[in-house]
Amino acid sequence: MASIHTADIAGPHSAGAIRATRLKPGRLAAICWVVAVVGLLSLLPIGRLLLAAIAPGWELDLAAFAGRITTTAALKATWHTLDTAFFGALLAIAIGAPFALAVALTDMPGRRPLGFLLLLPLMIAPQVTALSWLHLFGPSSALLNALGIAPPPGTPNPVIGREGIILLYGVQHAPIVFVTLRVGLARIPRDFVEAARAAGASTPHLLLTIVLPLMRPYLLAASALAFVSGVGNFGIPALLGLPVNYLTLPTLIYRQMSSFGPGVLPQMASLSVVIAALALAGVAMQALAARDAGRYSGGLPARLSLGRWRWPLTALAWAAILLMVVLPALALGSTALVPSFGLKLTFETATLANFAEVLTRQAATMRAFRNSTLLSAAAAIILAFGAIPFAVALDRFSARWRRGAQAALELPYAVPGITLAIACILLFLRPLPLIGSLYATAWIILVAYLMRFATFAARPVATAIRQIPRDLDEAAAAAGAGALRRMWTITAPLVAPAAVAGALLVFMGAFNELTVSALLWSGGNETLGVILFSLEEAGLAAHAAAIAVSTIVAVVLILGLLDRLSGRLPAGVLPWR
Repeated sequence: MASIHTADIAGPHSAGAIRATRLKPGRLAAICWVVAVVGLLSLLPIGRLLLAAIAPGWELDLAAFAGRITTTAALKATWHTLDTAFFGALLAIAIGAPFALAVALTDMPGRRPLGFLLLLPLMIAPQVTALSWLHLFGPSSALLNALGIAPPPGTPNPVIGREGIILLYGVQHAPIVFVTLRVGLARIPRDFVEAARAAGASTPHLLLTIVLPLMRPYLLAASALAFVSGVGNFGIPALLGLPVNYLTLPTLIYRQMSSFGPGVLPQMASLSVVIAALALAGVAMQALAARDAGRYSGGLPARLSLGRWRWPLTALAWAAILLMVVLPALALGSTALVPSFGLKLTFETATLANFAEVLTRQAATMRAFRNSTLLSAAAAIILAFGAIPFAVALDRFSARWRRGAQAALELPYAVPGITLAIACILLFLRPLPLIGSLYATAWIILVAYLMRFATFAARPVATAIRQIPRDLDEAAAAAGAGALRRMWTITAPLVAPAAVAGALLVFMGAFNELTVSALLWSGGNETLGVILFSLEEAGLAAHAAAIAVSTIVAVVLILGLLDRLSGRLPAGVLPWR
């Protein structure tokens, strides 16, 4: 093997090996393993998508690509995507920034439960959020009818259409803003605030002249992340936009694929590349903003006293949580408890028949629960076990190469799910050697889950491994233990809590998702997201609400389990802590 330098890829702990002129077998195996995982789970699907868009016949044809993305329908959907994502991000900033200030900087009572409740919309599937708001407003709302304040029959539901999509983007993505800004606010040293107070600065002046300039990179990063989330969101515009023919790029792809099937794959691949480009532009903006963040960190975190405004602002914060989180959940639960959508919820009409129907009688819904549980659990278990050797191998890299590998692994999650679904169809439509075609089987959904949620499992384990003292591994190696034995007897037990947390995050994300499986499901392989969307479209709103409530209960139970594990997890794994 030719001699090569390893200074760029070796980790900082192997200074002696850095000076070596040949790759050791263990280091070469680590590099090959990381390259294989990142290549198969990330670069291969993204590369196949790009190839289908610009060279569908294996010949470069940029003119045809330009023609496909500039049709009237594509341009209109692109404008709708940019419009709703931009204004949704602005609304998310308007909601998330005040909560981040209150939780991270002030002495407001109940900051932790406020932060936890604000994060719930992010943990719940977008289609469930859309369904809950649909059932909160409108003349058929079981909750409003029970309270006697429902609008007259025939009144349009105000959340359907462009404005409703923007509103729900703001609510759904406000937690992203909250988490991003809270990290930055927690790093502001208390000395800055005390110095400004000593100079006579009022709280508004302090926020404008001290906090806002320091938080500018975090604001830009949060805005970019909220915009990216809006670009790729499918569940909200599907339920609020499709009924009035207001199409974004994800819903346009879904409608055309549903109508014409794989025959329009080049067109859909081209639109998917446009979505991916918009999303990656937002990710790049976020990364550039993050480069300037955190340079002022140090010292005790700042704390502002609200004084006489403490309780009025607390009441306002809880009122906002009531409107954004509690009331939609109550509306969804109310719909699930009435025999049919539109009936008034009373003690006489309240029933659990909808839950019994979807959980124990309807073959399609029972199958969807089984499929979602099995596919999500399989993805969680595979990724949890695979994350340990991947993170161990990644730890041999330098910080720069490690960041690059992690960024590449995040690509399938950074790009919208509809984009990944098209990539999987392109990859697995034709038969593969030995295994045949995965298209129209449950296996293609499982592979898509592995691609999309791999970063959920890898990040907590990688963080935990970097906190393990190097002496343990070196002592075992000196005693003659091989690399595999050291990994499974020393590293794996120490990072097991992080691996379990990653598995739960994978399960929660896959159990609720709709965007990927909306294009990949087939008869007998329906997932919960697909069946919920189908029931709502079919007018069986009470059954759809029962499924949505069941998924919310599952998410809350998983969040509770994760919270119990928090004491054994690396800092930053759980966003509400």
